[in-house]
Amino acid sequence: NLSREFPNIGGPYFYARKGFGDFSGFIVGYGYWISILCGNAAISVALVSYLAIFIPALSEQPILGALGALVNLWILTYINSVGVRVSGRVQFITTILKILPLIAIAFFGIFYFEASHFIPLNISSETSFTAITATAALTLWAFLGLESATIPADNIKNPKQTIPRATITGTLIAAFVYIFATVSVMGIISPSDLSNSNAPFADAAAQLWGSVAGYVVAAAGVVACFGALNGWILLQGQIPLAAAIDNLFPKRFAKLSKAGTPVFGLILSSVLISLIMMMNFTQGLVEKFTFVILLATLATLVPYLFSTLAQLKFIYLTRNNKKLVKLLIITVLAFLYSIWAVIGLGIYTVFWGMIFIATGIPIYIWMRSHRAKD
Repeated sequence: NLSREFPNIGGPYFYARKGFGDFSGFIVGYGYWISILCGNAAISVALVSYLAIFIPALSEQPILGALGALVNLWILTYINSVGVRVSGRVQFITTILKILPLIAIAFFGIFYFEASHFIPLNISSETSFTAITATAALTLWAFLGLESATIPADNIKNPKQTIPRATITGTLIAAFVYIFATVSVMGIISPSDLSNSNAPFADAAAQLWGSVAGYVVAAAGVVACFGALNGWILLQGQIPLAAAIDNLFPKRFAKLSKAGTPVFGLILSSVLISLIMMMNFTQGLVEKFTFVILLATLATLVPYLFSTLAQLKFIYLTRNNKKLVKLLIITVLAFLYSIWAVIGLGIYTVFWGMIFIATGIPIYIWMRSHRAKD
């Protein structure tokens, strides 16, 4: 609904700024940018996890894994700096190549399903509610980006119709594929083996059809991560661009290359992503991946919370419209879910996430003083 009302560049950043002013817009834009940086670091690690099927040293020696992730990151940074069209072609090809193996595992995995893998349902030492709450936060990671079509709105034809349609359709298709494929993998691989797997879909394919199939799916996993990283790298320059246009980020972020891309934002973002990965390179791939996806999820929940609050404000301002009752219910549920997901992330993640986001406050103060002088 917000994308229909405000088809402007920046997505959640714009909604927060429209609803609550510059500071809220800055915090959301900065927080969302942080989430993209952490998310891209996580996807880079996941890509290396699948590459490790072919090159075991990548998982055995953390420094090699980190270097492998950096190489892929900077290749895609270059591709995105060339222009949106080149990035779009890469995205289309990788989407086609990655979805077919997922559908195959989701369908054929049913015939090799072991129901005993789900007994007991809760294998943790926590209560069922606590376990579900923690799982909800991790599950949300798979759907981060459902709002991403709202960000480069100025590059989309007929955004008022295209963005809502793409968001809803894409989310439903992703949910269908994710749920069935994930349940199939859980039914194929035992819980103990699954918890230690760096590439669960490849391991599931190997159990179904042999080691060759495992390599095929691992290759598809590499393609999937490559495509996802490509799309998110496009966005890592768009959020700072939107904020810079509104004088909330330094003007250098608003400068475009001849190809129309915010090269400064792309490069600086990739430098910061590289630092995030190197800070945590001493850990194994699974631990590294878990840490950064939790940070990314938290940093994304901040824009989600502000977007729902902004929507509630807009509903209040137009409260005489009887058609808004359904929208009000959906918005309240979205707000409550976001709060629940934050709780599920745990104190450690929330602490470090708030520290990361708070680092932007001096930038905001500096930008305000700079604007006052102008």
